[in-house]
Amino acid sequence: MSHAIREYSPADEIAWLRCRALSFLSTAYFDAVFNSKPQIPAPGFELVVADEHGAVTGIMDVTVDGELATIDTVAVHPDHQHQGIGRALLSEARARVSALGVPTLDAWTRDDPNTLRWYRATGFTESEHYLHVYANSYTDAGEPDRAIGERRPGLRPVMAFLHANLRDEQSMREQFARVHICRRFALEL
Repeated sequence: MSHAIREYSPADEIAWLRCRALSFLSTAYFDAVFNSKPQIPAPGFELVVADEHGAVTGIMDVTVDGELATIDTVAVHPDHQHQGIGRALLSEARARVSALGVPTLDAWTRDDPNTLRWYRATGFTESEHYLHVYANSYTDAGEPDRAIGERRPGLRPVMAFLHANLRDEQSMREQFARVHICRRFALEL
């Protein structure tokens, strides 16, 4: 089956959303679901990989801010993983970022072994870290209250998504069931 990289078009939105959701389903980002595709302003770019029938099998969005380009989304449909689609998208992104004269391409991700392995295998180096902490009443009724300092009248927290310092990892893991290390990977071009 052949695949071709092309620019994203608005007609791809539903396929983009499905590809991202299905790709993220078995990762720590399983609940990072969108109902519309975020816009990527120029000079950033949006890429899709389509098979010979036009079905979207991979996606990559890259934002550019000064001397830094960031991979906002990279996903390969689960039925098409391990076929080099992610690497092809990365190769195209590297070429585009280099053509813009931007020296660094980075990405932030969580602690999924396959994702970490992919970034490392493609030449990225890991640098910064912090925690993503989820406080969810469905996991433990007391988690949201432990996550906030003070309740507001008329509001009852049900879930909270928080950032925490890596030095507090042990304490966070003792208090909350879902804690991820968020990692920055960077590739100097």
